[in-house]
Amino acid sequence: MQQDTTAQAAIEDYARRSHAGTIDFGSVVRGLAAAGVASYHADYRRRETAYYLADDTVHALHLPAPDIAIADGFNAEAVAAAVRGAQRGEVAYPDFMRLTMAAGCVGYLVWIDGRQVQYFGRRGEIHVEHFPQR
Repeated sequence: MQQDTTAQAAIEDYARRSHAGTIDFGSVVRGLAAAGVASYHADYRRRETAYYLADDTVHALHLPAPDIAIADGFNAEAVAAAVRGAQRGEVAYPDFMRLTMAAGCVGYLVWIDGRQVQYFGRRGEIHVEHFPQR
C-alpha cells in the first residue's frame, strides 16, 4: 500500500514531540487520530513504535528511549501510578518511559478507537487503562 505522506509526517511530528516531553498524551492521541492512526504499539525492547492506520498501513519509528534495564518483575500498580502522573501533567513521556520500564513494562498497545491502553510485562502480564471520560 502507498503510505500517506501527510499521515507519516504527522506521526513523526507527534512522536518527536512526545519523546521530547513537549506534548501530553491526550494531544498525541487526538493528533494521531486526526491523521488516521487507529492504534500504535510501543516496544521498549526494540526501541520502536509501530503506528497502524485504519487502512492497515504501518509506519514504524525507532526513537530514543532511556538507557535503563527493564525490570524483571511486572508491577501493575507502579504502571498505574505513572499513568496517573501523566494524566495530571506531572510526568512527561521521557519520565513515563523510565517509570514504566522500572515497573517491568516491556511495551504497550494504544487502541485509539477502543479508548484504552494495554501495558505488557515479560511473562504475559497485562494491565489495562481506559482513557478518561470525555
